[in-house]
Amino acid sequence: MKRKFFTIALLVFGFVFCIAAVIADLNGVWTGTLTVPDGQQYPLNYTFKIQGETLTGMASSQRGSVDFTNGHLNGDSLSFSIAVNGEDAINKGKYFTDGDSISLTVYYKEMIMHSTLKRAAK
Repeated sequence: MKRKFFTIALLVFGFVFCIAAVIADLNGVWTGTLTVPDGQQYPLNYTFKIQGETLTGMASSQRGSVDFTNGHLNGDSLSFSIAVNGEDAINKGKYFTDGDSISLTVYYKEMIMHSTLKRAAK
C-alpha cells in the first residue's frame, strides 16, 4: 500500500515539475514574422510573463507597444488578445518545448494568419 502511494506521489510530482518547466520557459522575448493575406510581412515581438495560468506581457513594433489582454495559459496552449486599430486581434498558440518555438494563429477581423515565434537572442 505504501509503495503504491509513493509511486503515485512521485508521478504527480514529476507531472507538476514538467508543467512548471514549460511555464518557466515561456517567460521572455519571442520574435517572428506575420504574413498577411496580401503578402506583406510584419515583424512580431512579444514579451511573455507567466503568473500561474495567467499570461501577461506586451507586443511591440515600430509603431509602439501594447499590453496583452485576456491572456491564458493551459498546459502548452496559450491565448491572448491585442488591440489593433481599436479591434481585438485574438492570438492562439501552442508552445513546443523540443524546438523552443511557438506556433501562433492570429484571428483579426475576417483574416486568419499564422506565424512561428522563436525565442529572441539575449
